[in-house]
Amino acid sequence: MKTQILQPNKYNLHLCAEEIRGGGLVAFPTETVYGLGANALDEEAVKKIYIAKGRPSDNPLICHVANAEQIDRIAYVTPSALKIIRAFMPGPVTVVLRKKNVPNVVTGGLDTVGIRMPAHECALDFIRECGVPICAPSANTSTKPSPTRAEHVLHDLDGKIRYILDGGQCGVGLESTIIDCENNLLLRKGGLEIEKIESVIGKLGSVSDSPVPLCPGMKYKHYSPDAEVILALPSLNMRDRIRQFYDKSPQKTVIITRGGDYGDRNVFDVGRSLNDYAHMLFDAFRTLDEQGFERIICEGVPEAELGAALMNRLLKASGGKTI
Repeated sequence: MKTQILQPNKYNLHLCAEEIRGGGLVAFPTETVYGLGANALDEEAVKKIYIAKGRPSDNPLICHVANAEQIDRIAYVTPSALKIIRAFMPGPVTVVLRKKNVPNVVTGGLDTVGIRMPAHECALDFIRECGVPICAPSANTSTKPSPTRAEHVLHDLDGKIRYILDGGQCGVGLESTIIDCENNLLLRKGGLEIEKIESVIGKLGSVSDSPVPLCPGMKYKHYSPDAEVILALPSLNMRDRIRQFYDKSPQKTVIITRGGDYGDRNVFDVGRSLNDYAHMLFDAFRTLDEQGFERIICEGVPEAELGAALMNRLLKASGGKTI
């Protein structure tokens, strides 16, 4: 199979929608990361996602919709979910609700389903053209950094899917925040700050442990480049610790920084703001792999607002290795 990167014009959107309705897979952009989509109501099509990604079958998928009618088609909406939908959709947030009409293969056997409405014109046009909810994990090989450009998708899935819709670089760069609206629990930190959600629905509980993954990113290793990732915990002496660790490192090493002064050491500057860091993180991982670095030291950030999601991804990518 030859994989083609397509511009999201009217003809190509129709072509890709036909691929979905015919049981195929299409990668498409969202404001968070690129997704690998299939008809969420077609069990056999959904199975192809797990095969293409090498994804464990108990790791549930998120359904992407273009309007409220598609939400009602696949889930029972709770009052707290309705508040989130009205306040933040389209946007980088996923609500988990009791499902209806959704095959078990989509939800990892759970009786709930994650649903989100992406804030990306191409994604919404594509889903509307398909006419069905689209289940879509990130369009990458399982465990690898999520793709934020069409070229990243091609690198991982070339020859495994027919089409990639190219919507440019993703604006947010981190996956969506996931809220269990049956129990008002935070399942995954992401592109929408928890503080904003809690201002609308009240304080959220958390899940400390679960024998099964309740949402994507909960159980398995994620977001990791080929290089070893080391996370520097944020503190007043963080950059001193990074310099000392770098100087003792036998591997080809680079530092991901927000404008730190590291002399002549290798650095990759991701900008000053947390938004810049989130926007560039996965792109940086892939770029540094291509440049042959064997170890990546990442500056940590305070765990407030978007920093909470960033630290979650950095800890996952590092496998808990910190300095």
